[in-house]
Amino acid sequence: MAKVIVGMSGGVDSAVTAYLLKLAGYEVVGVTIRTWMSSDGKESRCCEIDDARKVSWKLGIPYYVSNCISDFREYITKPFIDDYLHGVTPNPCVWCNKYIKWDKMLDSANVMAADYIATGHYASIIKKDNGRYTVQKADFAAKDQTYMLYRLTQDQLARTIMPLGKLSKDEVREIARQAGLPVAEKADSQEICFVTDGNYVDYIEDYAETDIPGDGLFVDEDGNVLGHHKGIIHYTVGQRKGLGLALGFPAYVKKIDAVNNTVIIGDEKSLYSTELICKDLNFMSIPELKSGERISCNVKVRYHHVGQPAEVLMLDSDKVKISFIDPVRAASPGQSAVFYDEDNCVIGGGIIETVLD
Repeated sequence: MAKVIVGMSGGVDSAVTAYLLKLAGYEVVGVTIRTWMSSDGKESRCCEIDDARKVSWKLGIPYYVSNCISDFREYITKPFIDDYLHGVTPNPCVWCNKYIKWDKMLDSANVMAADYIATGHYASIIKKDNGRYTVQKADFAAKDQTYMLYRLTQDQLARTIMPLGKLSKDEVREIARQAGLPVAEKADSQEICFVTDGNYVDYIEDYAETDIPGDGLFVDEDGNVLGHHKGIIHYTVGQRKGLGLALGFPAYVKKIDAVNNTVIIGDEKSLYSTELICKDLNFMSIPELKSGERISCNVKVRYHHVGQPAEVLMLDSDKVKISFIDPVRAASPGQSAVFYDEDNCVIGGGIIETVLD
């Protein structure tokens, strides 16, 4: 009987994951990775220990808590704040999956002599004909989480089980009800896990260790002054609401220039681009491309983007140029571009460095 460590967040997805694996005959151990706690004692939505403990007790499985607050600060929250201070929009969940959840769960698995780890992500682990592991989109697109998983390594994927890839959220909740799990009706978290009130600006102001950029100028694409902004951390590419500008046309944030403390404004048409440069690459289903090699694929430039056909050209050892057939809207530096093949499996991805007009 194989032993599996299940990452228990305190939510319904991880609870059903543990239940299904126990039902399948695995020796299941629940582990919560404690990642963050606010000054007033609030926990991250990814580590609600009381609910995770209740589920484990209901299932009759051992349960442990692994304290990773220091690592989470180093790898996730500090870079998150730094990115906003430098005018880019981060993907904290992407890095958390690789450096916190998977690394720490595999540490627990090694200590407890477990064969696998398991999570409640909506995705499936696939081993391709070339012997490499990747993740495939969930059958129910609305819950697919592969965009946030593209940085996982081959070693991490080889020891991972994801039982929910073929299930809908409604099916997962029904399984939880039938099993009598206490979190069956628990609402999904919609915000960044460590931003408990949903306001990331307040979080940055509370936890930044350096000076926060102050007021600056809104300018158009030619550099003409349009007004004053309240600080670059308040804005993201593609934003329309909250600008306070009356220009006679719908105005959007096109670009954030942290060096000059300016926010460049354009119309909706200005948000579209056909080429991106990406850095910090990770390849999943194929080995890393060689300089000059290119592939055709679908590329997602944010979590809720459906993906668009593009060509990916390897420039050097850690950068690619992505050329879209049709312009893509509001691609933002700091976000991830994730490449998919015709089977909806992740080829790889990277961090958007530059958006080319």
